[in-house]
Amino acid sequence: MSTETNEQTQSERILLAANTCISTRGYANVSMRDIADEAGVALSQLNYYFKNKEGLFKEVVRMMISKYLKEIEASLKQENSPRKRAKGLIHYFKNMLQHNPELFRLLYDFTGLAIWSPVFSSLLSELFKELSDMIEKYIFKDLQLKELKGYSTKTLSRLILGSMFGTGIQVLLDQDEELPEALNAMQILFE
Repeated sequence: MSTETNEQTQSERILLAANTCISTRGYANVSMRDIADEAGVALSQLNYYFKNKEGLFKEVVRMMISKYLKEIEASLKQENSPRKRAKGLIHYFKNMLQHNPELFRLLYDFTGLAIWSPVFSSLLSELFKELSDMIEKYIFKDLQLKELKGYSTKTLSRLILGSMFGTGIQVLLDQDEELPEALNAMQILFE
């Protein structure tokens, strides 16, 4: 039993080290050796647990996706009206950009990879679909169709999600500026 716990701990330590390395230096600038050093394990242990670099990074993406989905759903569940949920979601994104930009950097890095890799493409596509579905479920499901001005709830969910992630890229690229007013302006849509 202790061997199983030790293995789990070592594989988790490798995943956390990979997450740290990639989110601080970027995918292209991180080697398997860097991750092994960060985790304090032999390089062979990375291959033992994850087969190869793609397998390891696939697990890092899964870990990131799980974290995003849990946090965002918790944020949406805190409020009881669609408008308050939308404002809470925008607040969540602003807070993450200010206090945990590494998570966004990691997401954007893997999104770039997803454009060229079918493995990462399906993972990230599923993330964006689930996020869009959450927005649709928690923000738009109770609104009257006349309030949506003829657009489908799916279209509006994707628009909100795309706007927030696009604004996030701008924030990360323009680090000397305060948060763009775009996220604040989005809140006006829900008043």
